[in-house]
Amino acid sequence: MRPMRESDLAALARLDEELFPDWAYPYFVLRQLHDLCGARMLVLDGDGDGLVGYAVAARTSDGRRGWVLALGVTRGARGCGWGRELLRACVDGLREDGAEEIRLTVEPANDSALALYRSLGFTEVERRADYYGRGADRLVLALGPTRP
Repeated sequence: MRPMRESDLAALARLDEELFPDWAYPYFVLRQLHDLCGARMLVLDGDGDGLVGYAVAARTSDGRRGWVLALGVTRGARGCGWGRELLRACVDGLREDGAEEIRLTVEPANDSALALYRSLGFTEVERRADYYGRGADRLVLALGPTRP
């Protein structure tokens, strides 16, 4: 795991398409996230297979709330703890930056992601209908001031 480099943008765009075909970020958004999030945009290098995972974290303008904006690991790299490590790194980084609460969203039917988030102390605070548009409901989960 390492901070994303500008040279990773094309590979990250491909990975995001693979992981989230219906919700992938456009390339220009990944570019801007890289500019804004810096060291809080993490990637996982596979053994010669290119990128196999990534995470993006950012803080709100007042700095008190952090968001995990994206977290994903390829099917072949799942079950090895990489999602947990990426999430912990995001939480730790946001805490270092002063975030008191950390939030993320998840598709209500994504049981494996929900299990991961809950195992690290995230709790559901809200269900948002049409969060990403019509029919794209999301659960909003939050982690308070204690470290997982």
